[in-house]
Amino acid sequence: MTQQRGTEDDQERQRFADRALKVAEDVVYWSIAVLLLTGSVVLIVAQVNVLLRLRHTPATQTLLELLDGLLLVFIFVELLYAVRTSLRSRELVAEPFLIVGILACIKEIVVLSVDAAAILDKGPEFSRAIVQIGVLGALTLVLAVAIFVLRLQRREADHIQDKPEGC
Repeated sequence: MTQQRGTEDDQERQRFADRALKVAEDVVYWSIAVLLLTGSVVLIVAQVNVLLRLRHTPATQTLLELLDGLLLVFIFVELLYAVRTSLRSRELVAEPFLIVGILACIKEIVVLSVDAAAILDKGPEFSRAIVQIGVLGALTLVLAVAIFVLRLQRREADHIQDKPEGC
């Protein structure tokens, strides 16, 4: 009887610890979500300010600054989606983070491409920029293939679950 009572107490303590950690985890995720949302709003306001401040500069410079900032907003929003998905499903989902990686690569490719055009006559610097663009392009392709494989696996798992027993 005493041993059974000790086991029940241990199980109760474990359930309490699990509930407490679940609440703490939710608080952390919600804090991250609030910060990402706040950061997104601040970035959007900053992009409006950039647009107003650069209205007398060449269009290509203005659009590059705007695109750079908006891609950063997309990264924040995609991270917010990842946090929301983690809160809802209680598991870490890889796909949103892979999409963030693709967006970050694209952002850097855009910036490096414009910079490379400015240093076209500087041999080693230009070569380095082109290599960086190539590596980022390859990384984008690898991340896209990873997303494709994850989606393929998810479809196969859904297909197996939907299959009637005995088939």
